[in-house]
Amino acid sequence: MEKEEEKELYDTVVIGAGPVGMFTAYYAGLRSLKVRLVDSLPELGGQLTTLYPEKYIYDIPGFPKAKAKDIVRNLEEQMSRFPIDVSLSTNVTDIFKTRDGNFTLETENGEVFHSKTIILASGNGSFEPKRMKLPNIEEYEDINLNYFITDLNKYKDRNAVIFGGGDSAVDWALMLEPIARSVTLIHRRDKFRAHESSVQNLKDSTVNILTPFNPVSFEASEKINTITVKHAKEDMEIDIEGDEFICNYGFSSTLGPMKNWGLEIDRNDILVNSRMETNIEGVYAVGDINTYEGKVKLIATGFGEAPIAVASAKVHTDPEAKHQPRHSTSVIEE
Repeated sequence: MEKEEEKELYDTVVIGAGPVGMFTAYYAGLRSLKVRLVDSLPELGGQLTTLYPEKYIYDIPGFPKAKAKDIVRNLEEQMSRFPIDVSLSTNVTDIFKTRDGNFTLETENGEVFHSKTIILASGNGSFEPKRMKLPNIEEYEDINLNYFITDLNKYKDRNAVIFGGGDSAVDWALMLEPIARSVTLIHRRDKFRAHESSVQNLKDSTVNILTPFNPVSFEASEKINTITVKHAKEDMEIDIEGDEFICNYGFSSTLGPMKNWGLEIDRNDILVNSRMETNIEGVYAVGDINTYEGKVKLIATGFGEAPIAVASAKVHTDPEAKHQPRHSTSVIEE
């Protein structure tokens, strides 16, 4: 048991070190808060690092396009302006309030943090890819069936076949077009669930588009050689040959331990008000983990929510502080 005098008390602990969590930690430093940034993954950057390091991001203001890994690198450089404590490979399992109104955070590895406030920035929570449901196909995962792309060079001069109809599937198809020998995109519906401009770029590209088709079987030896797809409306099947197969059906996510913390939850999202406050005083949520009327789940949205949550945490820790901060040009000297 820790002695009272040995407790290190943070102004805020940010749970989740994806792009929004990293910016939240930086902005908390900008507001002179003592910050601990915690994440269950072994690296900073969340899904951008784990799943999409080579993927271009198009909807961050001021950056026409930037690779996910470069965004993470820039955020890390930005964070380095302040003495932010970082704990990776650290899963927070429980939080509870102490008699003084502060929080104790317990972790899976036995480490304990103490903080005046908590900001949840854990994206979609714990996640795993939605897998292709064909018998025994899991044997070929990471051989030539992949659920995300970490190295574009792997697909150079290869015949790439992508399954999916969301932003990730469309973006990967467009990114692989100038690299792979050929790209085929297969979607179970006629319409794609991606940004309209991306869909138009797809239609204008050399990507072979097959809709509406579903995979029904495959042939393989040491690797997958052919996946047979069936038309969703007609009695027609096509054998699709390829060197590399990519499944982008999205991800299943769960709040994990957070669902037992007493937070008000709508489906898999944490409800917040306009100040990013949850139903627990002193606990805030930003990014894809939260929801409110009109919420749009984009990285840019989370970046905008971060200063609001930090301002709320600042006032909570220091009632004399202003919710509206000074401009960054007045705070940071080059």
